[in-house]
Amino acid sequence: MANYTTIDDPSVYFQTILYSGNETARSITLDGNSDLQPDMVWLKQRNRSDPHILMDSVRGTSSNLSPDIKNAQQSFSNMITSFDSDGFSVGNNVDVNRNSTTFVAWNWKESATAGFDMVLYTGNDTARTISHSLSAVPTMMIIKCRDVAKEWTVFTASQGNGKFFELDGSTAIQTATNRWNDTSPTSSVFTVGVDSSVNGDTQSYIAYLFADKQGFSKVGSAYSGNGNDSGSFIYTGFSVGWLMIKRVAGSTGAWLMVDSKREPFNSGASANELGANEPNGENDLAGDFKIDLLSNGFKLRDDIGDANAGAEYIYMAFAESPFVTSTGVPTTAR
Repeated sequence: MANYTTIDDPSVYFQTILYSGNETARSITLDGNSDLQPDMVWLKQRNRSDPHILMDSVRGTSSNLSPDIKNAQQSFSNMITSFDSDGFSVGNNVDVNRNSTTFVAWNWKESATAGFDMVLYTGNDTARTISHSLSAVPTMMIIKCRDVAKEWTVFTASQGNGKFFELDGSTAIQTATNRWNDTSPTSSVFTVGVDSSVNGDTQSYIAYLFADKQGFSKVGSAYSGNGNDSGSFIYTGFSVGWLMIKRVAGSTGAWLMVDSKREPFNSGASANELGANEPNGENDLAGDFKIDLLSNGFKLRDDIGDANAGAEYIYMAFAESPFVTSTGVPTTAR
């Protein structure tokens, strides 16, 4: 039983939805096996160069942060207007509902079972611990200051408490002098230092915390690229529904994002990748980026520097279905 998932239906906690805008307020209904009332929605216009939109139930529906820019939180009344019992509603704002524009929206449910927690806190410019509700050790943390323009700071367990990435930038991994106070998170708290990107005095912050869940998610893990067209295979233990990749060191590189709803993949054609750190539309970042999303992981199909050079990469992945169910039944391969 140790190798089996505890989440037979990942759509309870994560779903991707594609839709077209019409600039008329309406509901977007998810199409997974189960209903999902999302606590975080991250969406992007697919065929335009415009900012990402990220809203969540902790900050409220009028508060937007864009993962590709350092800006402070902005308030809108006509973007995502509610988190519904099976999806979300949008207003007439063109960033979420532009007429004749295609969109992708990624939806997460906050749950310790699924290894996702959101924490609001106020900085005090003093190194300290902050409680969370994962009941597991976070393997990836993404923190953003809400009040002023600051970078999105990313911790990954594979790189440790002396390093950090910037989600809104393409820079390689950096030394975290005052980010994590040289202290790794535990199953109950995470630690911030005195850097203003994570703990400025009186400033408000949102922290998104993720933990690995067998058969459902792999977050902050690392792999090595092999630098050839028959690229590395990375085992996840589930059929990949969503994937983000970032090169660790030695070169700049986009945060490449693909999912199982936006083809092509498994075809030898260039994937319709998006960049978490870029406003660009699909397939406008990495050039010839080919990938297979498989029943038990993913395989790179070219030697592109952003994903499969002879270098180390981190990744974040969520399941479309487990490789083996909780009762030991294998799922069907793609």
